[in-house]
Amino acid sequence: MRQPDIEIYLKDTDVDHKQVAAWLAEALGTCSEWTQKGLTWKCLAGNIPVTWLPKAVGKWNSLYLESDQTPWDDDIACARAAHAALQVEVRCAPGSWSEEHGEEDADRWIRISADGEEEITWRTQ
Repeated sequence: MRQPDIEIYLKDTDVDHKQVAAWLAEALGTCSEWTQKGLTWKCLAGNIPVTWLPKAVGKWNSLYLESDQTPWDDDIACARAAHAALQVEVRCAPGSWSEEHGEEDADRWIRISADGEEEITWRTQ
């Protein structure tokens, strides 16, 4: 089932929003000029609203695509594509998460890196 939006986390030391914009331009369409409000950067990639939050969780940058009209059905598909295109470690939730799933499920993540793909426990709070 297609997720209503996409959120992945990219390792900070390896990538910045300009590299992400180049990848998104290929995948989604030309990126508008980035605008910055506080620490948050925003643009449109094609017609998809994009938010980039550097160091959202420790050394990890958040990439949020606010649409269900991306080429990816879910966070994992997007994370795989980001890793392939950018050659950086990417983390994402294994599926949609909501409060009803409980705190333990909130710490379940998929890690995609040069070592492959694995489920990890990542305590983000």
